Amino acid sequence: MSRIEEILAVERIDNDIYRGGVFPSALRRTFGGQVAGQALISATKTVAPEFEVHSLHGYFLRPGKTDRPAVFLVDRIRDGRSFVTRRVTGVQDGEAIFSMSASFHRVGDEGIEHQDRMPTAVAPEELPDDNDTMTDAQRHLFAEWENFDVRIVPRDQLVTAPGLAAQQRVWFRYRDRLPDDQLLHVCTLAYMSDMTLLGSSKTPHPDAQTQTASLDHAMWFLRPFRTDDWLLYDQTSPSAGAGRALTQGRIFDRHGTMVAAVTQEGLTRSNVPADQVSIMKSGS
Repeated sequence: MSRIEEILAVERIDNDIYRGGVFPSALRRTFGGQVAGQALISATKTVAPEFEVHSLHGYFLRPGKTDRPAVFLVDRIRDGRSFVTRRVTGVQDGEAIFSMSASFHRVGDEGIEHQDRMPTAVAPEELPDDNDTMTDAQRHLFAEWENFDVRIVPRDQLVTAPGLAAQQRVWFRYRDRLPDDQLLHVCTLAYMSDMTLLGSSKTPHPDAQTQTASLDHAMWFLRPFRTDDWLLYDQTSPSAGAGRALTQGRIFDRHGTMVAAVTQEGLTRSNVPADQVSIMKSGS
């Protein structure tokens, strides 16, 4: 498994043009968090250091190919006194696979402050490490995320909130110590935020067989944090229908500080019968 610093270390190949690396993968398409993280780090390389990213909005347009790099084209949309905006297009074989807008805010502004209270959750140390409970087949599939410690709170230990259609809570962290660089932690969280979120839509339908893929992804970075310490991902899915599911997440550090928020829509189409596959491939 490549370290997250290697995954996010894009190469500058020309003005505002960057290239991500290629990493071994058992997936048929590039993990969405990798594309989003590389796009975000590309955008930050065109922004002055007195600005920090506070939000991103991305669309997954085509499946990425895991055996070749993506090139990221950065457009400098606006450079203001308080805010900077960048648009990034990820390209493979001349086709866009990902499009993202990112907004950066000048450091030092002050204003009103409040946040939601962190939900009740069993401590991560009380949950088993997935690496210890996986089968060999699961361990092979999840090998590229072995540097991440992800622990889903079991349903029988989940303290649910009334009136919500689907809920899930996940503790996660990067296993090894990372440098004291907040940008690295922000881009690592962008990578990690695609893990498990769409799965929250399946909690009311545990036996449903669906075709799943991330369609779009939005994040807001609210307060400083470390991704090598435990973060609680409080996930809900307020709606699913027409083959798509809307999911939302609030991310807290273990002291109860809300550090980020995420919204994602994903494909949750019912599995297609084998006799209809050829029809779908023809474009019908």
